Amino acid sequence: GVEVGPQPQGVVRADTLDKMRKIVKHGLDFVQLFNAGKEFPPCTIEVFKIMEKVDYPRNKNDEVIAIIHPKLQDQDWQPLNNGDPLFLTLDGEVIAYKGDCTIYPTFINEAAYYEKKQAFVKTVKMKLTAKHIRSSV
Repeated sequence: GVEVGPQPQGVVRADTLDKMRKIVKHGLDFVQLFNAGKEFPPCTIEVFKIMEKVDYPRNKNDEVIAIIHPKLQDQDWQPLNNGDPLFLTLDGEVIAYKGDCTIYPTFINEAAYYEKKQAFVKTVKMKLTAKHIRSSV
């Protein structure tokens, strides 16, 4: 599957559709070249591994008591370090990130995840290395 976004639910954006078409085309080009016997060299890529889903701060009645901090909003895939602002309470108090490593939040404040009690997802950056590949055909 290919998911390209973010974009609001029920909205079709030309720029997002164009990105999706390019990704699918590259995938199909790879399959065609692989099936034709082309050898692909080893490579290393950076990826983001999902570590955990993070909910909004809630009170004892399970009501949301803080929103995404303005400095975090629209900062998907950007580094978040210990002490950086995370949430802003309805009283104006800043809740900072407390962690022992840099994380890369994503799906920040996505409307589709409110009902799932998810403010964002914590990811960590890592590198994956692939050996060369070639079709055995």
